[in-house]
Amino acid sequence: MTDIRPTSTPHLQRLTRRVRAFDRRRPLAWDLLLTAFLAVAACTDAANGGWRTVAPEPGVPQALVVAMSLGLSLPLLLRRRHPLAVLAFMTAVGLVNSASGAMLQASMLQLVVVFHIALRLPLRTLGTAGAMMAPPLVVGAVRFPEDSWDTQIVPFLWAYALVALLGIAIRSRQDYTQSLVERARRLEVERDQQAQLATAAERTRIAREMHDIIGHNLSVITGLADGGSYAAAKSPERAAQALEAIGSTSRQALSELRRLLDVLNDEGPAAAELAPQPALSDLDQLIDGVRAAGLPVRRTVRGAPGTLPAGRQLAVYRVIQEALTNTLKHGGPDATATVDIGYGPEGVTVEVTDTGVGVGAGAGVGARDRENRAKSGGGRGLTGMRERTSLYDGTLEAGPLPRPPGGWRVHLHLPKDSETP
Repeated sequence: MTDIRPTSTPHLQRLTRRVRAFDRRRPLAWDLLLTAFLAVAACTDAANGGWRTVAPEPGVPQALVVAMSLGLSLPLLLRRRHPLAVLAFMTAVGLVNSASGAMLQASMLQLVVVFHIALRLPLRTLGTAGAMMAPPLVVGAVRFPEDSWDTQIVPFLWAYALVALLGIAIRSRQDYTQSLVERARRLEVERDQQAQLATAAERTRIAREMHDIIGHNLSVITGLADGGSYAAAKSPERAAQALEAIGSTSRQALSELRRLLDVLNDEGPAAAELAPQPALSDLDQLIDGVRAAGLPVRRTVRGAPGTLPAGRQLAVYRVIQEALTNTLKHGGPDATATVDIGYGPEGVTVEVTDTGVGVGAGAGVGARDRENRAKSGGGRGLTGMRERTSLYDGTLEAGPLPRPPGGWRVHLHLPKDSETP
């Protein structure tokens, strides 16, 4: 049985994440700690004389060695804000280091600045950094030519290349991570926008349905109430029939309104699904209600309806309902209406006309009001009819008829659904 033991990789990853988090939260504190540590290490090497074991010129004054050690370490405190200026200063100190023959190992601290240049500045800056670091190497090679390529230039070039590649690799990973974060943010924004658009569309649909339901039934109720009050004095039986029709229409309106509002109730979606939307089979009930409200309606049907989808049936039903409701509102007391429905191979065509001349006093005030509303596109009813028609790539025309005799015409055409046989 294989003995599987946990490795140290997860611990190193956690430690790296903690160091990075501390660096992001307190960059100045991290820079002070790192610079202090490197300065102490450089000065310790200078004070103990360990640099003499590899120096071509061991007799360099101790004070100069300490000064060069501080000059190669303390500027690292500003490496984030002014990396090129720090590298230029350290290069100047490196020239003194190479010319004196001390060859302090602290000169390798220039690679820390190179790492930050590769991490934060444009990549072409690495060429500038390499050119800035070349003079100390050339001076050292010329001043002490013995074994200079093996001991000075080649190791430094390898170190420079590795540090630059490390900085580029970390930078690429950070850019990739940042791009993923930005993409996630954009997707979140797009998701919120889609939710807002869906909410707005649902509100528009609910407002359109409520307008069709409440507007039509209230118009019918108003007509019944007016007729009932007129007949109450002469024919109590007719008044009782009007009241009964008002009650029936009110209950129907409340039932449809409850069904619509159930869609907004998360606790009762099943009830909303069980209640069907109006279809063409409900036109008889719709027209009977309009007739009971006092508007004579004549209906003609041409062709066979076939298997018209439920959505198109609802659109036809609502357009007829809205057209008859507008006649009840604006047609006047002597208006009559005609509903002509034609089914053909190219789709369904509906034309609703009336003889209304308006309810206002004077020369057709109601007719002019209807005409102005049609021209301006105003009114939720006309807007709702156009929106329903556009859902199925249909066409809708609404406008006044020539006078005399005048009146109003609504023409609807819904093309045949490509998926309908």
